[in-house]
Amino acid sequence: MQATNRISPKLKIPPLENGDKLNRTEFERRYAAMPDLKKAELIEGIVYMASPLRITNHGNPHAKIITWLGNYWSATPEIELGDNATVRLDLDNEPQPDALLRIKVGGQSTISEDGYVEGAPELIVEIAASSVSIDLHQKLKVYRRNQVQEYLVWRVDDGEFDWFRLQSGEYVQLEPNSNKIICSQVFPGLWLDKEALLTGNLAQVLAILQQGLASQEHQDFVRKLTQKSN
Repeated sequence: MQATNRISPKLKIPPLENGDKLNRTEFERRYAAMPDLKKAELIEGIVYMASPLRITNHGNPHAKIITWLGNYWSATPEIELGDNATVRLDLDNEPQPDALLRIKVGGQSTISEDGYVEGAPELIVEIAASSVSIDLHQKLKVYRRNQVQEYLVWRVDDGEFDWFRLQSGEYVQLEPNSNKIICSQVFPGLWLDKEALLTGNLAQVLAILQQGLASQEHQDFVRKLTQKSN
């Protein structure tokens, strides 16, 4: 009787599924095996996968935020803007925020050898559907615990924009000043006309930002960053 060769079938990597309970290593292994998957996050050890995104309540607001932050980035050396970049926060949390700003030299985060952000960026922005979103509950707790200094949430369906600043281990909301402008405490010169953003007046948003970029505080910040990099 002729012997037959037995070849073990190649082990298949299970696909990511909403609600999977995984550690970060297994999450990354499964995510890497799904190249067509656009966005998946690990929050407190649970996998969250995004539904298809509408231009009205995500694509358009997202583009406005990236335009605003991109203009700040272009005028501020030694910082970095990330658009949907994965962040390795801790063993149970690997979010993919809509936008982030990080200080490259002397900041809280680093870039790993394989190109991921590791540690907490100084500023994170999320585009949320409403106040019941994960962004204002589980993610807020994760970002606070990992020391994200400023956390911005645009609640599109609610018509609200929350800007949180980490103070003594808790998030407090930054309020507009007497000129109705919110000013970042971590990135000097990053100014936002909240009302203009919510009403879709991007030209006004950028005009106010230009005022922030021309301020003495922004010039001092650029000088400080430049000195650190030399």
